[in-house]
Amino acid sequence: MRNWIDHCHFGDCRELMRVMIADGVKVQTIVTSPPYWGLRSYLPDNHPDKRREIGQESSLAAWLAVMVDVFDLCRELLADDGTAWVNMGDAYASAGGASGGRPPVAGTMVFRDMSRVGTVPIGLKPKDLMGQPWRLAFALQDTGWYLRQDIIWHKPNPMPESVRDRCTKAHEYLFLLTKSERYYFDSDAMREPRSSDEDAATFRGACYVGGETDNAHLRQRKVIGNRRVKVPGGWDTREGAHGSFHHGRRGEAEYRADTGDGRRTRRSVWTIATQPFAAAHFATFPEALVEPCVLAGSRPGDVVFDPFFGSGTTGQVAQRLGRHFVGFELNPDYERLQRDRLRQPALALA
Repeated sequence: MRNWIDHCHFGDCRELMRVMIADGVKVQTIVTSPPYWGLRSYLPDNHPDKRREIGQESSLAAWLAVMVDVFDLCRELLADDGTAWVNMGDAYASAGGASGGRPPVAGTMVFRDMSRVGTVPIGLKPKDLMGQPWRLAFALQDTGWYLRQDIIWHKPNPMPESVRDRCTKAHEYLFLLTKSERYYFDSDAMREPRSSDEDAATFRGACYVGGETDNAHLRQRKVIGNRRVKVPGGWDTREGAHGSFHHGRRGEAEYRADTGDGRRTRRSVWTIATQPFAAAHFATFPEALVEPCVLAGSRPGDVVFDPFFGSGTTGQVAQRLGRHFVGFELNPDYERLQRDRLRQPALALA
């Protein structure tokens, strides 16, 4: 059996996953950012692995089919109570394929923009937003994944765009997918600071005063305030399934959004600045985006997997948080970047 744990293995992620599955290895959570379709190429045309490069397919539909195959294998590797966190941005249809996406930053690695000759993808028009994130999410849902949540990664420092007929793009998606209806999810581990104005002063035209509503035209009525929320009736979850904060009998569970430590259950919009990494050709997967996923989706000592390992951000965060990692990457040019980030004696080549 290959020594999979705490290494990046270079090669086609699909072939590597098949071997890993045969070896009986399981992972607790997957945190990854797949390549866009038709946006950029990282391997020269004469590279021996060029035909394996995902994102170079002849059509958007072909790319989706490849991604479904990749995540079918991911699902086999995933523990029954595991989670997958998939980051994906969007791009616009153009006569040359796709445009938009993550901006390049200064560095030494070579990449080139795609400039395909042809028409826009079937069913789209020039300047159409392609909807890659949601097309992928729905395709995975159709094949059996549970699509649990869409999280907005809001970028406070987006790349400026020279467009005058739409807004500057300042967000990407992070999808939470699961293999099973019940799964491990530690919401306490990913709590966020409460905002200073969280206790709203007014709502629906009424003043908020000490747990009561005071409306000039209606009689007073008691409320429990906006720090205390009743869990919907019929919600019966065990600890560690959809979060360790759900307790109580069916229809009677009650949950406090603020436990007194100044933190709250994390919301579904995450404001995280993009994070350049020296010598990388793109603004890389920010550590602050990966960290909540690892904390919520795994326990210390669990294995975190990234089939599109790139410069190694997922592995770096996993190590820092006391987890193990497995990474797959097609492009061997990332090896030096990974050595700078990861505490591993050697990188395994496929």
